[in-house]
Amino acid sequence: MDDRERLKALLIERSLKIGDFTLASGARSSYYIDARRTTMSAEGQYLCGRVGLELIRSAGVDVSHVGGLTMGADPISYSIAHASWIAGDPLEGFSVRKQAKDYGTGQRVEGGVPAGARVVVIEDSMTSGGSALKAVEALEEHGCTVVAVLTLVDREEGGRERIEEVGYSLLAAFTASELLADAQS
Repeated sequence: MDDRERLKALLIERSLKIGDFTLASGARSSYYIDARRTTMSAEGQYLCGRVGLELIRSAGVDVSHVGGLTMGADPISYSIAHASWIAGDPLEGFSVRKQAKDYGTGQRVEGGVPAGARVVVIEDSMTSGGSALKAVEALEEHGCTVVAVLTLVDREEGGRERIEEVGYSLLAAFTASELLADAQS
């Protein structure tokens, strides 16, 4: 089993829940993907790093940093940064706070991302794309160039279209329909 297939199996095993759920977007759903149950595990960290880095490299995007809204993006971003170091072509990780802190340096973008950096915004599970676009807004205000958005799971509920509509490509490791189909087989 390759890294992508193992990560898919881990997401199905640890993160996919069937039932009645309210999503962050306010929408109701018959399933929920708590990606953190995978992305915060030791094996999930390893696999997210390798799969995420491969997605970025195969898309041919020229970036120096990866990150997104804390907390969902953090383990994925950091695992990609770690995998990139091991591969000998490092990408730096960062986090975007939901709001600027009101103490210290008052940063909203953490991790030493310089103005002018070319970045990929990371999302764990995308429904409407709203969280990713909040990170995009903060990064553009910070002076970064957002090159693409990467999500571990695209729920296929308008997020891709919304991201592409504002001019970014979406790199998705998996779709929800792919996870659901494999979970039911």
